[in-house]
This record gives sequence, structure tokens and C-alpha cells, in this order.
Amino acid sequence: MQSAKIAIGGKGGVGKTTVCAVWAQLFAQDGFDVLAIDADPTTNLYSAFGIPSEQNPEPLIKMKQLIAERTGTGKDAAGVYFKLNPKVSDLPQKHWIEVNGVKLLVLGAITQAGGGCACPEGTFLKALLTHTILQRQEMVLVDMAAGVEFMGRASVQGVDAFVVIVEPGGRSIETANNVAKMARELGIKNVAAIANKITDTAQTDVIKSKLKDVALLGSLRYNPAVQQADLESKPVFQACPELVGALTDAKDKLVNLVNKGRQQLEMQTKPLP
Repeated sequence: MQSAKIAIGGKGGVGKTTVCAVWAQLFAQDGFDVLAIDADPTTNLYSAFGIPSEQNPEPLIKMKQLIAERTGTGKDAAGVYFKLNPKVSDLPQKHWIEVNGVKLLVLGAITQAGGGCACPEGTFLKALLTHTILQRQEMVLVDMAAGVEFMGRASVQGVDAFVVIVEPGGRSIETANNVAKMARELGIKNVAAIANKITDTAQTDVIKSKLKDVALLGSLRYNPAVQQADLESKPVFQACPELVGALTDAKDKLVNLVNKGRQQLEMQTKPLP
């Protein structure tokens, strides 16, 4: 498989960050050059790698001077105009840190009221995500903000797959279906899901029956070791071998899904003899 760009989303608290961290390390073990991006406003991806909070890199969204310089909104800028295509290609390698064979880049997200895409910060973040998704050669995994609001900014347009994490619950399933619908509207062909925090096989059956046109890659049993690893700031990859095994199977299914989609695209675009 060639490198791919994978976005991971879902309702808040469903386990997006855990899946992103484990998959990043699994792909690194497979020999890929992996770039894991934390695009969630809570910026907790570092903790799933076992990085102490005091060593977590500052999110780029908080680097006001850098954003002002790149968007042309510094103190010497005239008026309220800003660049819609700021230069960002040099930023990933300047700001990522390497952990467990993975490059971790912390973006963060806009959290203040009124902070949408029509502002320097939103434009900066979208430009950086677009660059990593469309132009970089690494295997890229993006831990997205919770919910569906970010989808309206089309910041993940161009990913090879969007994976929604679902837990047993009506709101989680509804969010998953809404995210999947918007992903398809953005032209994302491969939309899949993982059921998480499962305590009974019947829960997986219910989730599968209520997901709309979404491939279920697998289900993860509720595992107290995940919570314990978080409490002790330990890498979830090392603390939960059962989880890693299940996510290995889910990863392999995702790889097959992406490869199948690429083969179909090649057949559709292949010139006639």
C-alpha cells in the first residue's frame, strides 16, 4: 500500500485519540513514515503516546505571531485583509516532535465564539491541513475535532478515508451518520467506522444496523486498561495489547478498503486502447 491520508472523527469522548495513536504506531511498525496530526481543540493526542503534559508542543493555533506573519495580519498590516493562501509548507518539519517512531504535529483548533473559517486563524489551519493532506508524502493520520462543525470548513477534503469512531449510544450513532454523510458530500469515497467501548456483542449488531452506508471495520471491547493508561500517562500502545490486536485487524481492513478504491479509480481513468 502507498501512503494514505486518514481522518478520524466522531462524537466527543468516543476514543478518536486512542485509535489515532495506536494506528500511527502500527503504520510506523509497517515501515511507513507517519505524521500524526492533532487537530482537536483539546490537543490530547500527546497523552496517548505517553508524553508528559509539560512536554506537549504548543499548538500552532496559539502561535499568534506566526499566524500574523503568514497571513499578513501583523501590526504593520493595512486594514482587515489577510492572505487566503499563506505559506505553510515549511511548518510541519519545524514544529513536529518524534515519539515512538511517529512524527507528532499539534495544530489545535479554534475554540472562541465566532471563530470560524473566515478569519486568519481559520485560514491558517485550513491551509496547513490542506498542505499535509494533498502535498506531503507521509502516511498522515488526523485526530479531528469532535462533532460535525469542522466538516463545514472542508478542511479534510482530499483524504483517502474518513473513519468515524462510534460508541453504544444514540447520539454517537447520529453523529457518525452525520459525519459520514458530510464526508461523502465532500467527495471522500472511503467512509468507515469502528465500534468502541463494547460490553456486549449485541451492541455491535445494533450499531452496524443503524449505520448508513458505512463499512464497519471492527469493534473494540470496553477495556479499563485504556483508562488506566490515561490516568498514569502511559502509552496506550504498550498498556493494552488486546486493543492493539483488534486495531491491527481494523487497520488491515481499512488498507484493503483504500486499495480497492484506488484500483477502481485506476480502472475508471485508464485510457482505452
